[in-house]
Amino acid sequence: MIAVWALGCYIAAIIVWNSVFKRNIGEAMIVGFLVTGLFSGGDIGHVMWSSLVEAMQEEVTFAALAFVLMSYVLARTPVLDHLLDILNSLLGRLRGGPIYTSTVAAGVFGAIAHVGAAVTAAVGSVTIPWMKRSNVSGELAATVAAGGAGMGVAFPFSSTMFILMGSAGVASVVSTDDIVLPLFLGGLWCLGYRMVAAFIMIRRHGIEAVNTGELKPLRRTLGAGWTSLLLFGGIAIPLVLTRGPLAGALGRYVDGVKMSDAISLITWIPVLMIAIVLLLGRRHLPRTGQGWWELLGGAAPKFGVLGVTIVAAFAAAGALSELGLPEQLTELLSGVDAPLWAMALVVGVLVVGVAIPLTASATMAAIGPVAVTALTGAGVAPATACVAVLIFASTEGASPPSGAPIYVASGIAGVDPARTFRPLLTYYCVPILLLGAAVATGVLPV
Repeated sequence: MIAVWALGCYIAAIIVWNSVFKRNIGEAMIVGFLVTGLFSGGDIGHVMWSSLVEAMQEEVTFAALAFVLMSYVLARTPVLDHLLDILNSLLGRLRGGPIYTSTVAAGVFGAIAHVGAAVTAAVGSVTIPWMKRSNVSGELAATVAAGGAGMGVAFPFSSTMFILMGSAGVASVVSTDDIVLPLFLGGLWCLGYRMVAAFIMIRRHGIEAVNTGELKPLRRTLGAGWTSLLLFGGIAIPLVLTRGPLAGALGRYVDGVKMSDAISLITWIPVLMIAIVLLLGRRHLPRTGQGWWELLGGAAPKFGVLGVTIVAAFAAAGALSELGLPEQLTELLSGVDAPLWAMALVVGVLVVGVAIPLTASATMAAIGPVAVTALTGAGVAPATACVAVLIFASTEGASPPSGAPIYVASGIAGVDPARTFRPLLTYYCVPILLLGAAVATGVLPV
């Protein structure tokens, strides 16, 4: 069980370095990666180098840094101000309106796109600045945005769902059609809980409605800044090209290519949004090379810690996979014999544990079938067991310290990712673990 011990030491090293020694999260993630590598023994060089190379090629690394650049440039134009004025005209009178909007939007976008980091990036690029404008702290804004990332896994028809249902052990006891409605109901339970969490956060942090004296009539804000709504084109265009009838027609035109595989949402959303920001804000941006050099120089410090943190997180995940973490946790789970409520919690903890360093899809490929088998063996209906396991895996975006959506949201908000760890665990990760257990035991019907 060397990989299981490595996972525990990895998390402990990060906590100690960041919380006890008060060092930044970038250093802490590097230390965690080095500690993980030590468990490789004589193969340490190969494991650490291959993991590092793969981590540097992750598209989430590019996307997170691209969104930092987009947010930095956007803040230096009036485009964002115009957009937030319009949003406040619509919902500013509602206490905590931006938080509720971010939560619902994550559910809607997640049900379409299903990619955790893409959900956070697309929704958070608009709602995080809006939340901050409404006196929500940057840490809480990033927490809400990252906490909604898992909605893509909790609704049908994500790649994670198909990976689970495509395994021989699961396909032999339940069909994909059998879990569509139960999973949709499970997704609604997850969205409903997030709305409750939003309500609690709004009250606990004393977030009030926008002062009515600061609100402008919708007609006036639209007249002054309707072009700012074109920012949503950066989200809509990749979605239309990868989902729905147009995507199907394009796929058939180019010899059966699946457009969702050919066009990456997490890559193209920030690219298009940067292009739109440059177009809409061109009159307020530098016109000389020197001016751009100074502007980008001001953004440079924001990239350092974030880039190091993301690369170290993915490198550690790769090293844990090389050590055999999925296989060892599967072996551990197959030996558990406990009552239903205890089995549901054990399965949930193990799935969440695997989802800390891995994505939800990788988690399902590694441990999903044996998790479903363990639950069905304890008396859970196969379809319900599948829903519960997918809900457990949906914590990937809110599971510190390695969840990619955490770093995407923190980059947009301009905050230290470590400051979101505790609220993410408190408001999202642990409650959704319990919610999945409640589904497995029949407390919440699906």
